[in-house]
Amino acid sequence: QAPLVESGGGSVQAGGSLSLSCQPSGSISNRCTMAWYRQPSGQQREMVSVIRGQGDGTKTYADSVKGRFTISHDETKNILFLQMSSLRTEETDVYYCAFCASYNGDKISRFEYWGQGTQVTVSS
Repeated sequence: QAPLVESGGGSVQAGGSLSLSCQPSGSISNRCTMAWYRQPSGQQREMVSVIRGQGDGTKTYADSVKGRFTISHDETKNILFLQMSSLRTEETDVYYCAFCASYNGDKISRFEYWGQGTQVTVSS
């Protein structure tokens, strides 16, 4: 089983909303930096949003989703969420969550844990 389990993917019409969640299947820190990525078919995985850990809580978003997507983390339950609204057809992708970033300076170099991905399909 993947160390992280995503849920909430599915099909929605353009302009609609979906909420994704991600929960560890085992014991994983609830204080590390976490993120959502997406991967269009045949393309590289791209960052959607990051929430910085260690009590910082700073959230960053890809320019294309700012104002429409919201990342959040329930520290008590250690569940990561991504609320998506005003979805566009070009955002039909597999969405992945990732926990526990390593940094190279200020830049994230890798994540220790990944989910198996959940499909989001946005139709016109």
